[in-house]
Amino acid sequence: QVQLVESGGGLVQAGGSLRLSCAASGRTLSRYAMGWFRQAPGKEREFVARLKWTDGTTSYADSVKGRFTISRDNANNMVYLQMNSLKPEDTAVYYCAAYPDIGSYYNFTPRSWGQGTQVTVSS
Repeated sequence: QVQLVESGGGLVQAGGSLRLSCAASGRTLSRYAMGWFRQAPGKEREFVARLKWTDGTTSYADSVKGRFTISRDNANNMVYLQMNSLKPEDTAVYYCAAYPDIGSYYNFTPRSWGQGTQVTVSS
């Protein structure tokens, strides 16, 4: 099991930027990929971005493509989400997630989750 702790959320005006961080600990060697999901009030949790730990390949939801960037720090087991040009519709709780294997990766079904960090974008 991988333990994940997010940080970096907050309140920002539309057009602004935030950087989320996720610290991974525990069985980090069993991690195939890591990524971010978000959940807005009254909505289902949705995929935002992910990164393969093996080769750094990234993928994004269409709604954030070109504005958000996922990156990693291998040495410190960290994953980041740089969010630029934020919009009010980006307001949500953002969750860090870990995919332990290729099956969970292709099914978008992470097995480990962080506690979430709130991002609020005001208009």
